[in-house]
Order: sequence, then structure tokens, then C-alpha cells
Amino acid sequence: MTDAASLPGQPRAAVVSGPATARAVNVLAPNASPMTLDGTNTWIVSEPDSDLAVVIDPGPQDEGHLRNVVATAERSGKRVALTLLTHGHPDHAEGALRFAELTGTRVRALDPALRLGDEGLGAGDVVTVGGLELRVVPTPGHTADSLCFHLPADRAVLTGDTILGRGTTVVAHPDGRLGDYLDSLRRLRSLTVDDGVHTVLPGHGPVLDDAQGAVEFYLAHRAHRLAQVETAVEDGHRSPADVVAHVYADVDRSLWPAAELSVRAQLDYLEEHGIIEPRTTL
Repeated sequence: MTDAASLPGQPRAAVVSGPATARAVNVLAPNASPMTLDGTNTWIVSEPDSDLAVVIDPGPQDEGHLRNVVATAERSGKRVALTLLTHGHPDHAEGALRFAELTGTRVRALDPALRLGDEGLGAGDVVTVGGLELRVVPTPGHTADSLCFHLPADRAVLTGDTILGRGTTVVAHPDGRLGDYLDSLRRLRSLTVDDGVHTVLPGHGPVLDDAQGAVEFYLAHRAHRLAQVETAVEDGHRSPADVVAHVYADVDRSLWPAAELSVRAQLDYLEEHGIIEPRTTL
């Protein structure tokens, strides 16, 4: 058995509902799948002595889960005062409007289509509720609207799908772009180096206790995959489907459609940087 502490990012042993840091509590949604891992992590974040809480990513349109999030906050003597979204994928955001009905909260997101209320979220914004401070970190790449939330008091960052607790994430072409994603990973690395962030609270999978190690692993993985894709193209594998079959041969075929999205993003990146010749067909 592999020691979790030896894995990239030092993942905790299990994905569980309950406290993860002094200020963050996970409520695991019942939507496990190959793409969502154990399910969506819905985060309740608050100051320990405050009766107000922020919920990040209410999750899918699952009435039982949404009510469980409210009940979990209330059992701790807290009222949900605000809902935030890391990005618009349904497993994170589909339940947001119903959750807003249950809690009477606004929904803040980068994408105006996902908001409920006039306030959005953007680079440099600081969200404060009941003494809690969350700093908005733009991290496009997985999707164009992806955000992370820096929780300085816990030296933690809530990453949505930008960094997962297990495995690696998809650059969801065409909305997601690899160049943006690499820049976002470097931005997160700066948080670990300059701001002392050491804990990743991901949108899926276990909490990671070595944030810098996780980011470095992601950057190395992307460089490795890019090199593999470049070699595959040089060997004559020109279409995204052919590249997937060549590069991802050891990956479960049920994940190949998602892998093809990342391959398309990788091919675009290699073309844009003049590393491979432009393709005439997809």
C-alpha cells in the first residue's frame, strides 16, 4: 500500500464530510463518478466564532445534498450568508439557484450568467463575511471562468477543479486553454511560496497538505504530456482522437473523451507557440 504522504500533494487518507481546517468544513455531494471522483466537495467556510458562513460550490441539483449543506451549517450555529462559485460546471453550480432559495443568499461568480444579484467576482476582490476573509484568485484554464479562493487565516486555497485531490484535471477545450492553465498554476505556486499556502481544499478528492508539491506535480505533468503529444504528432498521429489513443493508451477508455478535450487544448498550444505545424483537419 502506498503511503499517502509520499503521493503528490500529500493527500489525506480519505474524502470525508466534516472539518478540514479551522475554518473549512466539507459536505460531500452524492455524485461520485469517474469524472467527479468521490463526488463534489461543497465547502462551508466561516470564522470559528462567527454565526455567518460562506458556501463555495453548492454542487449538483440534488435537494437532499443542498438541504444537508444548510443543516450542517445550522448544526454549527451558523447561517449561510453568501454563495460563491469556482466555475460554472453543473457538478459545482447546477444547484446554486435552488440553494440560494433555501438560504436567501446572493450567488457571486465570475460569469454573469451564474450570478444571483448585482455583484460578481474578479481579480483582486476580497470577500468578507462575519470576519472571514477570502481573496479571489483568477485561475482560468480548466474553464475560462475558473476561480480559486485564498483563505489566508488557514494558509489554504480552495481550488475548485484547477487542482484536484487525486489525479489531474481536464483543460476543457475550447473554453479552457492550456496557456491560461499553466499561468494559473504558476499563480498558485506563488501563493505557496510568497503567501505560505500549504493546504489545498479541492473541488473533488481528498484535501492536500502539501500545496506546493501538488502545484509542482501538476506543472511537471503538463510538461510531460505536452512532450508526449508533440512526439505523437511527429510520429504521424495528427487527429486528436489518434493522439489520445497513442498517448493515453494506459488510461481507462471511459476517460478518453475528457482526455481528448485536453489533447485539443495541447495541440492548440503547440500550434500557437510554433512547435508543430498548423493542422488542416481536426
